[in-house]
Amino acid sequence: MYEIFVKLLQERGLTPYQVAKDTGISQTTFTRWKQKGTKLSMKNLKKLADYFEVPIEYLAEGKEAPNYYLTDETAEIAKDIFDNRELRLLFDTARDVSPEDLKLVHGILLKLKKGDEG
Repeated sequence: MYEIFVKLLQERGLTPYQVAKDTGISQTTFTRWKQKGTKLSMKNLKKLADYFEVPIEYLAEGKEAPNYYLTDETAEIAKDIFDNRELRLLFDTARDVSPEDLKLVHGILLKLKKGDEG
């Protein structure tokens, strides 16, 4: 659905040219999509979905994905953990640690943080 693509461009202040350059999808593909209503290949839909960080279904059909997280803050924390390898390692390790040990590690991290600030 080209209209969804246009909406994503506007929200992010991008042009089709910029997206073509960043994704490797030709501008001709976008032009055909707009003018003739041709469908994008699954490969190109996936590239665009990854580029805009939206579900493929949203681009293809305009279907909003249900919000997986209870709050925006939770989604942001999950994204931080996913994007940061060190945080992911800490999180994975902390899953099997007792509450007492978690408090101890938390205290150590706070002391390390204060040392950086002081």
